[in-house]
Amino acid sequence: MQPSNIRNFAIIAHIDHGKSTLADRIMEQTATVSQRERQDQLLDDLAVERAHGVTVKSRTVRNFYQAEDGQEYEYNLIDTPGHVDFTYEVSKSLAASDGAILLVDATQGVQAQTVANLRLARENQLVVIPVINKIDAAAADVDRTTQQIRALGGDLATATIYRISAKTGLGVHAVMEAIRTTIPAPSGRATAPLKALVFDSQYDAFKGIIAAVRVVDGQLTAQEPLRLMAHNQALTAKEIGVLAPNRTATARLGVGEVGYVITGFKDPHALRVGDTLTSATTPTATALPGYQPAQSVVYAGFYPQGDHYRDLQLAVEKLALNDSSFHYRAETSDALGPGFRCGFLGIFHLQIIRERLHDEYGLDVLTTAPNVTYRVHVARETDPVVVDNPIKFPDFSQIEWVEEPLAQATITTTSDTLSAVMKLAEQHQGTLEDMANQGDLIVLTYQLPFSEIAYDFFNTLKSVSHGYATLTTELAGYAPADVVKIEVHVNYARVDALSFVVHRQDVARVTQALVHQLKTVIPRKLYPMPVQAVVEGKAVARVDVPPLRKNAAVNGEQRSTSKKQALLRRQSKNKRQASHSEIELPQAVFNAVLDLER
Repeated sequence: MQPSNIRNFAIIAHIDHGKSTLADRIMEQTATVSQRERQDQLLDDLAVERAHGVTVKSRTVRNFYQAEDGQEYEYNLIDTPGHVDFTYEVSKSLAASDGAILLVDATQGVQAQTVANLRLARENQLVVIPVINKIDAAAADVDRTTQQIRALGGDLATATIYRISAKTGLGVHAVMEAIRTTIPAPSGRATAPLKALVFDSQYDAFKGIIAAVRVVDGQLTAQEPLRLMAHNQALTAKEIGVLAPNRTATARLGVGEVGYVITGFKDPHALRVGDTLTSATTPTATALPGYQPAQSVVYAGFYPQGDHYRDLQLAVEKLALNDSSFHYRAETSDALGPGFRCGFLGIFHLQIIRERLHDEYGLDVLTTAPNVTYRVHVARETDPVVVDNPIKFPDFSQIEWVEEPLAQATITTTSDTLSAVMKLAEQHQGTLEDMANQGDLIVLTYQLPFSEIAYDFFNTLKSVSHGYATLTTELAGYAPADVVKIEVHVNYARVDALSFVVHRQDVARVTQALVHQLKTVIPRKLYPMPVQAVVEGKAVARVDVPPLRKNAAVNGEQRSTSKKQALLRRQSKNKRQASHSEIELPQAVFNAVLDLER
């Protein structure tokens, strides 16, 4: 295909505004999928995507469009997530695109994530086509949505706004024509040395690492010796092809085309998303800019249940290859043994990774309470200690002060729920910095500790706003905070994996709630076991897990005093040995920490 007839574009929108449904209609109208292959949200093929009804991974598909001018065009569509936790997936997709369709739900209008994704598109200097979806819905307000799009400024103030129903296909053909006439063709030189951007990757058990690439300059051919420029890694293209939407092998990929390369690598660390692929014999002189690495916001420990550490290691390596915003490193817990410290973009991201481990690899993992990164200033040290694991929090006697990460949070809500949203933000130590109108919506800008929003803040926000409020966050730096580490001792033995950090003012409330929840989920033994919350060397809350007392009856109602005394002696002996025995804790114990109201 000639580069002049290629269009590379992404669909960006707020969550549940119809991106995947529009992608379905585009594939149907270009006959990319047959009648037998058609299904709703075809590109959302992960089990977690179908379970939650959201896009988690960007997907690429090649379509051939017969335009009104009689020519055939190659449309490379990249479907993107809308949830705030997967913004990094959006940024990767836009870097491989020349334009974007900005999709807005006519029943909800412009939302916070709509604006955030538009900002990413403008940073990548993409041409944006505004489209209003769900115009046939009973609650649609097309005129209000049009005004909100115009208010976004820039080219959108005068651009043609297309009105469609992605569900029925109404108006989609006009959008297809707009892609041809509005989005520019890729610019590149076919005679230049090969330069291709690796914008995604996945692991195949039989073929190894499969890289998704966009050719910027030159040509990519099968069995060609190649080189990854970041680490000067040599490889041979075992197979190249396009995604339509399934992998289809081709002989070559030209300028502007999007496809895949089977590298044959078995080591998940051999390829990095954002790298530049070039020819090993006639390499390009300069690499592409690539991507800024994603910054983890929330950390948690993953530990295998049973003797499955190697299986978990292989699984997290492959997931990290498929999701470059997921980070991990090995660690060891005294209570749980070897595991991994994992970094996520948010709690929903953590939940998705857990479900993918279960669905794709058959692994159920023990997950510790999520936490954020702290900068701890200790005595006689010039630089602060960066702590992303409460286990490694320095002893309180050495700490001079602690800094916690702050989030610049933008909350968009309706006027009816404004009071409830502001009250929620204040309960989580939020500082209001700005309040502005955006059409009929109100945009609040808060500065909040990341630790206050890392757990269930987003879900609570949705609840108090009846589902209308949206949230976007970005790191706003660090600030001093009065926080302490809470240790949990079960039967006088410290369980390091249950440790977490809270603000000092919340200690009394959180620890009392914690020990009473643990009382119901820790497996009981033949003797009572104390559960203590310890702060700075002092037990501030305690309950006893009741024992399992055996009935010493011999026959029916007859009781043996000697057997009862022997039983009590065994219980006493077990109690004395308890602190030296291993404590096996189910996931329900860690969920008790996670479910606490911070």
